[in-house]
Amino acid sequence: MSKEILLLSGPNLDLLGERNPEIYGSTTLAEHVARFGALATSEGYTVRHVQSNFEGDLIEQVHAARGRSTAIVINAGALTHSSWALADALATFTGAKIEVHLSNPAAREPFRHHSTLAAVVDGSIAGFGAVSYDLALEAVVRLDANT
Repeated sequence: MSKEILLLSGPNLDLLGERNPEIYGSTTLAEHVARFGALATSEGYTVRHVQSNFEGDLIEQVHAARGRSTAIVINAGALTHSSWALADALATFTGAKIEVHLSNPAAREPFRHHSTLAAVVDGSIAGFGAVSYDLALEAVVRLDANT
C-alpha cells in the first residue's frame, strides 16, 4: 500500500476563507490543503485531496481509498452530524481515520454536538483552527508507525 493520505473535505468547505471567518478563520481550503500537503511530504507521504458538496461523492472516495491509501483525514463539515452512510463507508476502511474540525463543534449549536463518524474513526481533532490539520497529520504518522 502506498503512503498516500486521502484528505476529504465535505460540503461548504470550498467556501473557507469567506464563509464565517469569525468561526472558521480566513484561510482558504486551498491554503489548508497546500500546508497539509507540504507537511505530509516532509513525513514521506503523498496527499490526494477531494472536496465535494455531495455526500455520495465522499462515500465513493472512501471506497476508492480501500487498498490504496494509508489513511483518511476527513473534515466532513455538517455531514459529520447527519451522515450514517458516510460513517458506514468509513467503517470499511482499515487504515488510520482522523476526523478534523477547524472549530469546536461541542462549543457550538446543539445539533453539532453529535458526530455520526466518531464511532468509526480513530480520533477527532477539533477547535484548533488550521493547527487541527497539523495535529491530524501527526496522528496519522504516529498511528502508521505503530502498524
